[in-house]
Amino acid sequence: MKTILLLAILLGCVLSVSCRILFWEPFHDGWESKWVKSKAKEKEGTQGKWGWSAGKFYNDENEDKGLQTTEDARFYQISAEFPDFSNKGKDLVLQYSIKHEQRIDCGGGYIKILPGPVDQNDFQGDSAYNIMFGPDICGSSTKRTHLIFSNKGKNHLVKKEIKCENDEFTHLYTLIVHPDNTYEVKIDGSQVAKGSLKEDFDILPPKEIKDPNAKKPADWVDERQIPDPEDKKPEGWDDIAKEISDPEAKKPEDWDDELDGEWEAPMIPNPDYKGEWKPKMIDNPAYKGEWVHPMVPNPDYYEDDNLYAYDHNKYLGIEIWQVKAGSIFDNILISDDVADADEKAKLWNNTKEGEKKAFDKAEEERKAKEAEEAKQREEEAKNAADSEEDDAEKDSAKDEL
Repeated sequence: MKTILLLAILLGCVLSVSCRILFWEPFHDGWESKWVKSKAKEKEGTQGKWGWSAGKFYNDENEDKGLQTTEDARFYQISAEFPDFSNKGKDLVLQYSIKHEQRIDCGGGYIKILPGPVDQNDFQGDSAYNIMFGPDICGSSTKRTHLIFSNKGKNHLVKKEIKCENDEFTHLYTLIVHPDNTYEVKIDGSQVAKGSLKEDFDILPPKEIKDPNAKKPADWVDERQIPDPEDKKPEGWDDIAKEISDPEAKKPEDWDDELDGEWEAPMIPNPDYKGEWKPKMIDNPAYKGEWVHPMVPNPDYYEDDNLYAYDHNKYLGIEIWQVKAGSIFDNILISDDVADADEKAKLWNNTKEGEKKAFDKAEEERKAKEAEEAKQREEEAKNAADSEEDDAEKDSAKDEL
């Protein structure tokens, strides 16, 4: 009996471990059978084509192949289906890597978890989603990691500014959502943000609202300063003209009074003019301070301890616009255990070390090639100059003869 019980426990552990990973896509051979490329933008001619590549520099070409955007100024939409699951009562871990090999100037690099049903052939920006997560970059003003949770049909963007990476190397983005309505965001394994879904998102209505029955009293004085009633305008203030005739101006010698009319000197600003007089300001003795609208409990407020939970998670989607293409998505993971994300992060560690070496080598080769080409151009220019000098000497010798 003990043996049967032990086997049952072991089997339960195996099953629980195997169920941790809910979606895993390393984009190895055969990846296309799991994914559906949307046709939503084909008619208008802005549907981008996906490629499958490790890019120009990598650690292992086969292992580092991922889904790559290939055409500039295009929309990219693609999705994959997986068994429907609920994350209620469990952690939800979303992790993937992205490489902006093109040094992206404007475009998205985020992914989405969607509920069902979804018409994958028409998957687009209007398609409902549960969570959107990942970098968004455009110029110098927008360089952030988007984190959006959908609730009751409305999308809520995190109120914090979360940084992102925008160099040409592969970076690992990790989102962890906990059952206590808290979240963590990691980039390359380091935490860059954490907080509460209740506090960092405007998902729930405010606990208090301004009292709709309260109004500022009619006799409330909120003017901090008033004109000094004792201050008087100096005599002669209004007699000072704003402009005067230029005393330096002289009548042109060719001026003809009969033909041109009587000459008048041009007007210039009067240095003595002080502007419109205004009495000085003094503190208002009747000032009561800024009126503060009283707050009352919001009758529409409600508590919800399940903001983190989605009953249906069924698709993983990428839906972005890019001005300059070349980004590579890889190693997409959805799990209910942070340990799985840590384990898959080892792939990124291997990639980052190898691709940096490959990048440095490619840079050395590029610089050496440019130096060689510059040297060759210099030699060609010198040879051309020497040839011209020889021709000149020959012409001079002919002239002497």
